Amino acid sequence: MAEKNVTDEEFQDALSEPVPSIQKVTTNSPKQDKLIDDIIEKNSKLCLEDDEAGAVGGKEEGNKDNNDDNDENNSDRLELIHHDEELSLDELQLREKDLSAEELALNKEKADKLKLEGNELFKNGQAERAIELYTDALNICPSTNSKERAVLFGNRAAAKMKLEANKSAIYDCTKAIELYPEYVRALLRRAKLYEQEDRPDEALTDYKRVYEIDPGQREAREAQVRLPAYINERNEKLKTEMMSSLKGLGDMILKPFGLSTANFQMKQDPNSGSYSINFNQNNS
Repeated sequence: MAEKNVTDEEFQDALSEPVPSIQKVTTNSPKQDKLIDDIIEKNSKLCLEDDEAGAVGGKEEGNKDNNDDNDENNSDRLELIHHDEELSLDELQLREKDLSAEELALNKEKADKLKLEGNELFKNGQAERAIELYTDALNICPSTNSKERAVLFGNRAAAKMKLEANKSAIYDCTKAIELYPEYVRALLRRAKLYEQEDRPDEALTDYKRVYEIDPGQREAREAQVRLPAYINERNEKLKTEMMSSLKGLGDMILKPFGLSTANFQMKQDPNSGSYSINFNQNNS
């Protein structure tokens, strides 16, 4: 029998998480909506080169440079509550090994109660305490209840967002999506977090996924108009910076030989797209 499609609301997802608004494209008429649909279709065919010089943000670890100091503390203030405080799936399953069906059902009821209490705390501005209750619920919610566990991660992410613990919130959103791939709210939360962390390519991927699940989701539609242009502009800027750095390095290496990068000209073959390098002695 096909599984009943359960909405986020039935899982009592935390509401009204305080996410900074993102500039939206105003669309008031069917004609404008059709224009957005055309742009989305066009942008979906673009090839974003994720691996090219880290031009679109790379992985989370790859974006870390020398700013792991006070800025890191300011952007992720929830160090006192680590994202890995909940039991791992293996640990949870080990605990459940000797539990009866009745005991597992009782744990599910307790987890539901903790979630509701956490939701109330979240709505009343007590985000840190809500996070603790969501974590407690994750530590007893049966491992087989994937969607319920997904919403606990999603709710905890919403609370972490309120505390500006973006990286930890991304972790929770990812865990929620792994458990419940069509969890639209978690996808939207993660997309917004990726934008705040300047990871637009990953944000665009999540917005596209939201649009696949719910084509009427306006925020996802507008993001597919807004983000590709930003990504391409950022790529070009990073390419220019990379070429400038390479030119400086090349000039330094060639200087002892009385040469510079000006002696070498790159020409692209219009047919194959490949480059050839020509040497010109007179440009030194």
